Amino acid sequence: MELNQNMEESVISAVKEFASSMNSGQKVVADMSTLINATSCLPLSNLDYLERLIRCEFSSALESTAQPKWKVWVKPSPFLTWIDLCSWDGYKREKTLRTLTEGAPNSFFFAITLRRLNDWVPEVRKAAREKLPLIANLSNPTHVADALSLALSNWNSWGRIEDSDKEVLLDIISNKEIGKALRSKITSDASGPLTSIFSQIGRTPTFDKYLDEIADNAIQPSVRAKAYRSQFEGEMSWLEGRKWEWTDIRYCKGRMKPITSERKLTVNNPFLKTLKSASIDRSSIVRRIAAEFLIKRIELLGDESLTLANLFSKDTSKAVSERGVFALKMLKEKGIR
Repeated sequence: MELNQNMEESVISAVKEFASSMNSGQKVVADMSTLINATSCLPLSNLDYLERLIRCEFSSALESTAQPKWKVWVKPSPFLTWIDLCSWDGYKREKTLRTLTEGAPNSFFFAITLRRLNDWVPEVRKAAREKLPLIANLSNPTHVADALSLALSNWNSWGRIEDSDKEVLLDIISNKEIGKALRSKITSDASGPLTSIFSQIGRTPTFDKYLDEIADNAIQPSVRAKAYRSQFEGEMSWLEGRKWEWTDIRYCKGRMKPITSERKLTVNNPFLKTLKSASIDRSSIVRRIAAEFLIKRIELLGDESLTLANLFSKDTSKAVSERGVFALKMLKEKGIR
């Protein structure tokens, strides 16, 4: 979903209304309901722009709604709220994090909280690291899952995030209800970088026992392919980042080389059962992987190898049928027809 003008105007209006209530002089926390409603439908992909927009509009609105000098000065509300996580002031962002004792009101504000792990102020990052587990446990699991998905797909580009910060997020994922919400998102969403997100979650064994479920039910073929490959290989792999590699230093030529890591799965599903399931998948991407692993394990499958090789050789996808024909050739050389 793209950010449109109506959404932007709705956010600006809500921010101004909230700022006005903050300057009302009342000794109660201002009502955030309009702002929460306005931010609940926002696309999280525009967070950087939205955070700057809210910061500027809120600061400007606070100044414009302050009591005039010729009137008795009314001190602004001392209460810190979720919107103060967008403040220009690092001290205020840190204090806000340390005073929050409730769950995030929607996905947007939990995502803003997550972004503080990449804040330019070290004390803010430390506060976020300490408070995020509590805030996550008190928040709606769906809100947390939406925001975590964004963070997991982008954290390799966060220059300030540390390994300890990543551990905090992975610990949050291990929460039963949050993990369930993430699993639902990965299997049911039809768009987005879900394979990348799925890979990053693979750093932990949280989803190991659900790999067969994800392989069977995920809407995106690439997610199913990742789940099947992980089961065949008995390990999960993910992208750690990229580093520069010279290909010809004389001419200053090079490329960014991906750095991957892996870990062994804690659950091993029956290989043949998984292979049969992958062989009839509706996507040729998955069937190609199944044919690839048939060739790699062909000597271990006995008579089943011939049945599967014949199936693949007749596949409508050329990439799959070529592997099936190659498997039949291997079997013929071994005297199996």
